[in-house]
Amino acid sequence: SYFWEPQFLETSNQLAQCNYGIFPSTYIHLKEATVQDGGQHEIVIPNELPLVQELTSTLWEWAVIWHRLYVVRMLIIVNLMTYGLIEWRSQIISGTLPKDELAELKKKVTAKIDYGNRILGLDLVVRDDNGNILDPDATSTIALFRAHETASKRIEERIQEEKSLQQNVDLRGQSIFNTTHTYSLYVNFKNFVCNIGEDAELLMSLYDPDQSKFISENYLIRWGSNGMPKEIEKLNNLQAVFTDLSSSDLIRPRISLVCQIVRVGHMELKEGKKHTFGLRRPFGVAVMDITDIIHGKVDDEDKQHFIPFQQRQLIMAPLITSHVIGENEPLTSVFNKVIAAKEVNHKGQGLWVSLKLLPGDLAQVQKDFSHLVDRSTAVARKMGFPEIILPGEVRNDIYITLLNGEFDKGKKKTPKNVEVTMSVHDEDGNLLEKAIHPGAGYEGISEYKSVVYYQVKQPCWYETVKVSIEIKEVGHYHLRFTFRHRSSQECKYFKEKLFSIFRGHKNGEGENKKMEDAKFYLTLPSTKVEMEDRDGLLAKHPATNFTATKESTKDSFQIATLICSTKLTQNVDLLGLLNWRSNSQNIGHNLKKLMEVEGGEIVKFLQDTLDALFSIMMEMSDNESYDFLVFDALVFIISLIGDIKFQHFNPVLETYIYKHFSATLAYLKLTKVLNYYVGNADDSSKTELLFAALKALKYLSRFIVQSRVLYLGEDGNEFNNAIRKLFLSFNVLMDRPLEEAVKIKGAALKYLPSIINDVKLVFDPVELSVLFSKFIQSIPDNQLVRQKLNCMTKVVDSDLFHQAECRDVLLPLFVDQLSGQLDDNFNKPDHEACSQLLSNILEVLDRKEVGPTAAHIQLIMDRLLRRINRTVIGMSRQSPHIGSFVACMMAILKQMDDAHYNHYISTFKTRQDLIDFLMETFIMFKDLIGKNVYANDWMVMNMMQSRIFLRAINQYTSVLNRCFLDQASFELQLWNNYFHLAVAFLTHGSLQLETFSQAKRNKIVKKYGDMRKDIGFKIRDMWYNLGPHKIKFIPSMVGPILEVTLTPEPELRKATIPIFFDMMQCEFTFSGNRNFHMFEDELITKLDQEVEGGRGDEQYKILLEKLLLEHCRKHKYLSSSGEVFALLVSSLLENLLDYRAFMHDGSRENRMSCTVNVLNFYKEKKREDIYIRYLYKLRDLHTASENFTEAAYTLLLHAELLQWSDKPCAPHLLQRDSYYVYSQLELKEKLYEEIIAFFNKGKMWEKAIQLSKELAEMYENKVFDYERLGNLLKKRATFYENIMKAMRPQPEYFAVGYFGHGFPSFLRNKIFIYRGKEYERREDFNLKLLTQFPNAEKLSSTAPPTEEIKASLKQYVQCFIVKPVMNLPPNLKDKPVPEQILNFYRANEVQQFQYSRPFRKGEKDPENEFAVSPSWFEPRILKWFEVKQVSVEISPLENAIETMELTNEKISNCVQQHTWDRTLPVHPLSMLLNGIVDPAVMGGYNNYEKAFFTDKYIQEHPEDQEKIEQLKQLIALQMPLLAEGIRIHGKRLTEQLKPLHDRLTSCFKELRENIIASCLRRTFIWDGETLSF
Repeated sequence: SYFWEPQFLETSNQLAQCNYGIFPSTYIHLKEATVQDGGQHEIVIPNELPLVQELTSTLWEWAVIWHRLYVVRMLIIVNLMTYGLIEWRSQIISGTLPKDELAELKKKVTAKIDYGNRILGLDLVVRDDNGNILDPDATSTIALFRAHETASKRIEERIQEEKSLQQNVDLRGQSIFNTTHTYSLYVNFKNFVCNIGEDAELLMSLYDPDQSKFISENYLIRWGSNGMPKEIEKLNNLQAVFTDLSSSDLIRPRISLVCQIVRVGHMELKEGKKHTFGLRRPFGVAVMDITDIIHGKVDDEDKQHFIPFQQRQLIMAPLITSHVIGENEPLTSVFNKVIAAKEVNHKGQGLWVSLKLLPGDLAQVQKDFSHLVDRSTAVARKMGFPEIILPGEVRNDIYITLLNGEFDKGKKKTPKNVEVTMSVHDEDGNLLEKAIHPGAGYEGISEYKSVVYYQVKQPCWYETVKVSIEIKEVGHYHLRFTFRHRSSQECKYFKEKLFSIFRGHKNGEGENKKMEDAKFYLTLPSTKVEMEDRDGLLAKHPATNFTATKESTKDSFQIATLICSTKLTQNVDLLGLLNWRSNSQNIGHNLKKLMEVEGGEIVKFLQDTLDALFSIMMEMSDNESYDFLVFDALVFIISLIGDIKFQHFNPVLETYIYKHFSATLAYLKLTKVLNYYVGNADDSSKTELLFAALKALKYLSRFIVQSRVLYLGEDGNEFNNAIRKLFLSFNVLMDRPLEEAVKIKGAALKYLPSIINDVKLVFDPVELSVLFSKFIQSIPDNQLVRQKLNCMTKVVDSDLFHQAECRDVLLPLFVDQLSGQLDDNFNKPDHEACSQLLSNILEVLDRKEVGPTAAHIQLIMDRLLRRINRTVIGMSRQSPHIGSFVACMMAILKQMDDAHYNHYISTFKTRQDLIDFLMETFIMFKDLIGKNVYANDWMVMNMMQSRIFLRAINQYTSVLNRCFLDQASFELQLWNNYFHLAVAFLTHGSLQLETFSQAKRNKIVKKYGDMRKDIGFKIRDMWYNLGPHKIKFIPSMVGPILEVTLTPEPELRKATIPIFFDMMQCEFTFSGNRNFHMFEDELITKLDQEVEGGRGDEQYKILLEKLLLEHCRKHKYLSSSGEVFALLVSSLLENLLDYRAFMHDGSRENRMSCTVNVLNFYKEKKREDIYIRYLYKLRDLHTASENFTEAAYTLLLHAELLQWSDKPCAPHLLQRDSYYVYSQLELKEKLYEEIIAFFNKGKMWEKAIQLSKELAEMYENKVFDYERLGNLLKKRATFYENIMKAMRPQPEYFAVGYFGHGFPSFLRNKIFIYRGKEYERREDFNLKLLTQFPNAEKLSSTAPPTEEIKASLKQYVQCFIVKPVMNLPPNLKDKPVPEQILNFYRANEVQQFQYSRPFRKGEKDPENEFAVSPSWFEPRILKWFEVKQVSVEISPLENAIETMELTNEKISNCVQQHTWDRTLPVHPLSMLLNGIVDPAVMGGYNNYEKAFFTDKYIQEHPEDQEKIEQLKQLIALQMPLLAEGIRIHGKRLTEQLKPLHDRLTSCFKELRENIIASCLRRTFIWDGETLSF
């Protein structure tokens, strides 16, 4: 075993002080434990965490099952899980885990335990949200049911995950990915192979080719000219994770991982001392389609992907084959054309990477995939926010993309080689160090230099960098771009031109001396628009000191910016609202525009925005139009936070309401606007606004209530009236026709209950309950039924329903609505909504903190219990709601006390109503017990159901005894239903403790006890209460009581078996026949069924016989017949138990023997119905073993019970697979046809002919069906032909003895004759026999075993060949019958078998050792039969005569066969002749001569004179037979047999001379000739 069972040692103080013990101290670990009680009943409770105790018991339970697993895959899975649990258990016990890690480990442990239990077929464990096992006694029935549902669903999802993983199915839309909204792509850069010759920069990013858009920032790798990373410490450690990917990114049609390779060195790839160095030159790209990885179709982090490299100057445009992509192509065009190209001539150059999509944001993947992502992993963020923005997240990234430019070549003949330098400066021109990040993986740089394109007038860079500036300092910094021409030679340069961009304000150009003067260039325009405005201004004011030149306007440069900031916004509308005081005339415009602002911008400034809205509402209170605009804006913001993208801002909104909100009079304005919208719901222009307001009602009510709480010092009448008015408006709205404003009505029902918990803080709860009741009642019947029920469910879930005085108002309405729904026969009830409402009501009522509930339970019981019962009765067991309704019924019954039961019974006005209720209940309980509503592994739920049902049944039994027992009021069917219900309960599978593991059994007994005993004793008491009514239940109750007595619980058996005697006595007394035949027949029938079904055991047989005998022997009239019956039943049980024990045994022979024993019993008792059933079981066993002859004989037994008559066939005479016949003649005909077919297959054509004659007689003389007669005669002709021509080997017969008490009773110390199969040798038969009994010892002698062997507890098998003694029919005796006909009778229709073994009388005489011949009957319905042995002692002389007769007959038959058929092989004749004439083999003649032909023997045995002459006659007769055989052998001679024939001839000549010399000369007539010897 892989773990030790915990042992607890308790010692007295005296023993504890000893230095010695029963175990070595090194092997024992004393565990702290609490011992309750003492002696046999002590309970040891370890002082460990409950989880550790559960782990220990789980591991033990798994270990027991583990050894029974034969499926290797399952064995491996359980093995791994077991080791995992052991490891986790040791971590928990160590006590070193932090609290958060322990909680996380607890989730893993419980998840693995639950998953393992499911795949091992163990019970479902139900837990609370913290993973602790639920106590069913401390948990409401509804909560318990829901916990089972949740746990089962969770495990089923886990199993589907495992199956999908095994089948490599896409999981991205299923398992953990379906609950994740943020993803990360892990990239492990393995190698880069490219012949560059200089240093390089690799810039990797995610790219959408359909939108020609980069998704992420770059991951930068600096690669050395030596083919290794520039930083040698990064070798084999180049890893990055692209984060913040959203689910919308995962569903992009295409997504690529792109890499731009930038060469860092000379302008051209050639050496030279004066060449310019350090230029960033475009070199090539690499592209990989990662759509399958992003979609989750490929998931292998170890697989290395090769991304081919393409040099930029060699990339061909896919559509124009002659067009080469040049340096002036935009980078996006380059990537698109590479993606579109079908073939890449990479020449082995490229990148190797491994990729894996990870669920979660950066913090999550660092935690869940720490083996991949650690602190050294580069983080490349998405250029944009993730799908879900978390509160508190701080980000301030500014992405600058150098797009393109146009630069005049001026006086040069060729365009310039422009390099852009970007840097960040403050207002004074000071450089901000390390503020620019060209790619993840490296620290920031102070200046960024762009790629240089050679002689390109309009370069397109598309280079993106990230600028990081402190949030507080952003307003003080600007970006500066400088441009210079970079020549191939160091000595050439181009005058710099300076542009500046500062927060989108100004731009300018000036002299070189002023370029670095920030104060100068910051005064200049920075955009084309600003420049045009400046030029217009200069035209109007020519005195300005700036003079524009033509040259200055020819150059241009474009960039793109993207701000990902949680603190800064560029949205003008939002800024206008936040600064409303400075521009109060635009308040209305800004409020309307607010609802067009992107949600991410609003949530970043949530508190400021809300403050602005309420400030406007309070400070601009004179203008009512602002109230509506602010209300709409507030609704918009609340709806925005309801979006899944911003759901994490719910706590931020709640914190604002309760911590920062301070508008004390806001409730007046908010309720006023809300009332207006609801009151004007018929205005179509307000519909969408009202619908949005209703969706936001929960948080609107919180604002209203919080405002009212802040203003509590004032009178609340105005607020209360506003609430009343609001509900009145809702009531008017709901009472309108259905087709009007149905959307608004549904929204009101859905969202109005959300205000309860807040409003009740400032409004009378009872009045609020009344308002909600009126609101529900205002809805017309049969309208919005589901929405109405769901609304009531939400009210129940609120705090309002937890107050008893509020329930007094609400519950009658809810019960009334439920009863109306469950009674609605015209419209299909909404079972789902009804069960949800009822479940929640009952769950609340089961809580201790909700005040008195007895009256409420009584109300539900009176109005709903019977309706729920009828709903369960009428509901399909496949309905998804059946479990919920049964749980509701159980919850009601559980919460009903004795007073409730008594009251409920008293509510039935008539006796018939009470009978109907009890009948319904009994039938429903029985149906629920028989057809489990809950899964078998819901052990706790099933046990809870049983306990509740048991209590209810016991309550109703008192009603039976009280109201329906006396002679006048007795209700037979009601009592009958009770008994059948009670028996069904007792025999339910979930209560059969002996079928469970020891751990489960102990758990159930400790928690629930053995409920079978409770109900069993109640059944006994109720039976004896029947008094004179008992006879009405005989024999119908025999079977149910038998089921009770068969329960393997000793006390229950002892208590209920005497009921059988009571039944016997009752029938004997009251039937008038002075017998108990009805009881007897029924008990035999049911006993057969029950034992075959697996019930009953040896202990039951002994106890049944003992108790019946005890009671019968004490009875005056039943002592004799009762004792006979008791022994009869005991014998039947023994046969049935043997039959059942071998039904699943590998040996069909044992099964057949047991079946024959049972059917013989029923044949003797003339129980033809059961007898026929077992005949067909035997038939099936024979056909499966291809014993067709025995199958035919078995069916013949059925046919013998029928007559050739037109009498209707009794049902019990029909076999299991009925032919749908109507008369005995038809059935017998069908059986004969099947029997004849079986005889034909078994080559028993003689028997087939015999039956066909009987059938032909019927066709010819009774039914006159000549057509069938003709077909039958054709078949018979075939049978005759087969007898004469078909090969039919004779089987061997084996005698087998089973000695010793190790064998079952039907074999023990008995001898059987077995008919072997065709060509079955003795060795094969012995092997089969010993395989069947591998522990048996083989007896080598044929002598009878000793008494010691027979009494042994071991198994001894004796096996030897026996010879059948032919018994010719009278019509064939003394006639020249063909050998083919005789051969059948040599092995069939045999009455006796014989064998030879030494037999001695007196002293041993070596000259006198001969045999004994026992007599047996031939088998028919089995291939074997028990020996009916009668030993016959045969004298040596008689044995010699018999041997000679058999030998002569064998020679004569063989000679005749060869005479008739010259095609027969000669080898059998050769062997036969050789065995007789060869003196080395044959010693019989000499032995006979020495033993019987001496004068001494004749003098001592004068009475044998005649027999001696007969023996001599037989010896002499053998000579002409041998002579004829040798003559035929000579004619059929082959070259190989010639030496053998010569030897046969010489040996025969010598033998003949010896016989003549011994005075055995005789004269015979042989084949018409006179022969003398």
